[in-house]
Amino acid sequence: MPNLLRRTVLCATVAATLVAAPLVSVSTAVADPAGAGLVIAEAYLKGGSANQPFTNKFVEIANPTDTAVAVDGWSIQYRAAANTGTPSVGKLAGTVPAHGSYLVQMGSNGTNGQALPTPDAVTGLNPSGSTGTLVLSDQAAALALPVGSVTTGTPGVVDLLGYGTSNTFETAVAPTGTANSVPDALHRDGTVDTDSNAADFALGSTVTPENSGGSGTTPTDPGTPTDPGTPTDPGTPTTPAEAVTIAQLQGTGPASPYVGKRVVTEGVVTAVYAAGGLNGYTIQTAGTGGAVDLATHTASDAVFVFSAATAGSVAIGDAVRLTGTVAEYNGLTELEVGSTADVEELPAAGVVQPVPATLTLPRTDAQRESLESMLIAPQGDYTVADNYTTNQYGEIALAAGTKRLIQPTEVARPGSAEAAAVAADNAARTVVLDDGASTNFLSAANQSVPVSWLTQGPVTVGAAATFSEPVVLDYRNDTWKFQPTSPITGATPAADLPASFSQVRTAAPENVGGDLKLAGFNVLNYFPTTGDQLTGCTYYTDRDGDPVTVRGGCDARGAANADDLERQQVKIVKAINALGADVVSLEEIENSARFGKDRDAAVGTLVSALNAATGQDTWAYVPSPAVLPASEDVIRLALIYKQDRVAPVGESTILDDPAFVNARQPVADAFRPVGGDADDDFLVIANHFKSKGSGSGADADQGDGQGASNASRVAQATALAAFSTTEQEKYGTDRVFMLGDFNAYSEEDPMVVLRDAGYTDLGPAKDPTEYSYVFSGLSGSLDHVLASPAALEAVTGVDIWNINSTESVGLEYSRYDYNVTDLYRDDVYRASDHDPILVGFDLAEDETPTPGDGGTPGNGGTPGGPGHGGDHPGKPGKPGHGGDHPGKPGHGDGKPGKPGHGDGKPGGPGHGGFVADVVRVVLGVFGWLRGLFG
Repeated sequence: MPNLLRRTVLCATVAATLVAAPLVSVSTAVADPAGAGLVIAEAYLKGGSANQPFTNKFVEIANPTDTAVAVDGWSIQYRAAANTGTPSVGKLAGTVPAHGSYLVQMGSNGTNGQALPTPDAVTGLNPSGSTGTLVLSDQAAALALPVGSVTTGTPGVVDLLGYGTSNTFETAVAPTGTANSVPDALHRDGTVDTDSNAADFALGSTVTPENSGGSGTTPTDPGTPTDPGTPTDPGTPTTPAEAVTIAQLQGTGPASPYVGKRVVTEGVVTAVYAAGGLNGYTIQTAGTGGAVDLATHTASDAVFVFSAATAGSVAIGDAVRLTGTVAEYNGLTELEVGSTADVEELPAAGVVQPVPATLTLPRTDAQRESLESMLIAPQGDYTVADNYTTNQYGEIALAAGTKRLIQPTEVARPGSAEAAAVAADNAARTVVLDDGASTNFLSAANQSVPVSWLTQGPVTVGAAATFSEPVVLDYRNDTWKFQPTSPITGATPAADLPASFSQVRTAAPENVGGDLKLAGFNVLNYFPTTGDQLTGCTYYTDRDGDPVTVRGGCDARGAANADDLERQQVKIVKAINALGADVVSLEEIENSARFGKDRDAAVGTLVSALNAATGQDTWAYVPSPAVLPASEDVIRLALIYKQDRVAPVGESTILDDPAFVNARQPVADAFRPVGGDADDDFLVIANHFKSKGSGSGADADQGDGQGASNASRVAQATALAAFSTTEQEKYGTDRVFMLGDFNAYSEEDPMVVLRDAGYTDLGPAKDPTEYSYVFSGLSGSLDHVLASPAALEAVTGVDIWNINSTESVGLEYSRYDYNVTDLYRDDVYRASDHDPILVGFDLAEDETPTPGDGGTPGNGGTPGGPGHGGDHPGKPGKPGHGGDHPGKPGHGDGKPGKPGHGDGKPGGPGHGGFVADVVRVVLGVFGWLRGLFG
């Protein structure tokens, strides 16, 4: 039975899995002219096409050395010629013998040709016969390949072959492939690798696959094809099909004992996938299912029938007798049925319909294997764990139980037995709810098809999933899945979906109490300098081809144009204003100095938008200090605050330390509540450590779960702790909050450094059931607020407000108009990819700041809180010169008004009538003059 349709499907669905996979950034490759390492020796890319000698495509790897080379954990990767995304990955295992070969079987274009020698690895990759890029990698993770020449020294790339018109190659591309009907392959000249595909490879008409056992096949020259004339009836096959039950066909192990054999079996159709790309249906033995005892139920009573030719001729409930060939396809047992002649409909009378098995999700692969392709009525609780690929492939990762899947290093030390136990529990609780199809809703062919699940309503991580209809337990893309019994799309009525999801969104964060509140917020590359203002920018585009967000080619990282910026900005503004915080640290905001503007231009633009939304001058930003680092990233950190609640104490400070050469330098400033004194001061330090995505040498991924650049983040944490001590002495306060994106989960080394320095991570300590980030279906916190002992005493509450990481990426401003279902809304949800953290804390002696009558700065050395003459803040006093320490603000006649008591929120500006207002103005001006002239 031809597998062409299925192979095409696999490439798409494997790509879905790779979207969330950790990436290794690469830019160079390894030349090996001495022949001291593995190389791609032959690439046959037309298997199955007319006149071809072999059914399947292959890559042959050669080992020119005197030592066998293990390839466990290695991969062959393929990326289409014009693609710039991550490649598809085919995993390898085993050994390439010394001076031997290793055969990697790939997909097929049809049924022509003979079988390959026994392959050493079987992958679902299906490369183009004429143009593309193949990579031999010493890791299983998808590479982030550059465009252009990949040269000497690349981590992760052992050998690379770019051919035809591919955009990625070694020095120059190898020849373009001929027509698929012309038998040939790309051959390396011996095993020498000169780092030039054009020099190393040539097309040859001889195709010579060889495996690690030395077995090869020289195919018979098909010669010039002749007209076969009118075909004759082949008659009855010489070997009749063996009659088996479905349970016998399935067997009790991971693979069927009947693979490659022709069998006949009977069952009842329980699911049909005639459309959507799965091209088949499932049958189950009549009368099976129900209360299954996994202790005795060791073989499945159902099987997937791969048959595009017959899927449209059967219906759920039909009793059928099928004749076909048993196959294992990437872990799924299948019966391949060639034509309607192999399908016999049986009388319905007396057939007992199978019923769904009623049980909770089995925790082991062996138990799940015994239920493969059977109808299931899922019992117990299920929680949404991931929705990252929902907008593209209509699939949702679920966790059995009421808790999400957790990053092991969020709750356990890297490499520990406890971390391994968390990983094992994640695997035992994971299942993917699919849509009965392999549709890519972001492809040009399918963008007009409404995306599954999200069209019917939000699907939020942490929501409970409730099943109202049975599903089929399926295995695809190395993952156990629940498939509906027929394909669904966004056009499917919600009432007809097999599952629904609880509403877990909140319109505001939880009440954290406290006299003051502070928060950290990642603003997702907020760049008022849009791509269209620069030259060289490339873009991600929507389904109409309109630019949406910058892809590369310039320093901008955000919106493509003003319309896109407005969509981004409205979400961020609504989210920050809804936080209720008095001080907010911002990460991933444009460093406008990189574009020849005032460094604070971008944060000023955001503050103006925040104030426009509140209708008054609510917010201000802390200006950049006079002393700046000599070198800064294109994104930076910033601090903003509510003017009627707090004011900065002196100039901010940026930590210019070599540890932050690959990250954003922390910025610090102390704040004083309006009307408070030095005893109320608190220090805020904003942070954005190096990311996990890349690193080499000491920063290479150590495989312990902490990702790349952990050494850099440890050095940054060490420098931050020392900086905090210095700033405490400078500002005269030991109440410190260090917050931001630390790019480290709560039990990873950088957080332990800060914990050992005496700081408390408030998320795990005060809000341990919520997390700020979701990656690859696992929840954890990369964003933290750390409190010094003195600050910790004042903390009244903490809330990680899950408005971003738990929402589908399809809701982002930058994913606008990618599918006919417009998922964008001008609300707070998916304003960023990280969730904000809100902390409440009390002041000393119950001194609560209130917008009032305007305290004026005294003649000391510290700018005071903004005075108020009516609705406009007064100007701060200049620093005094009375010694090395800043003086306290004066408290003459401009004390703040009392707090309001409506709903526990601070009152508005106090007023005592017209005369009092005039007095306040005069006193405010007087205080300002005192600040100017001492």
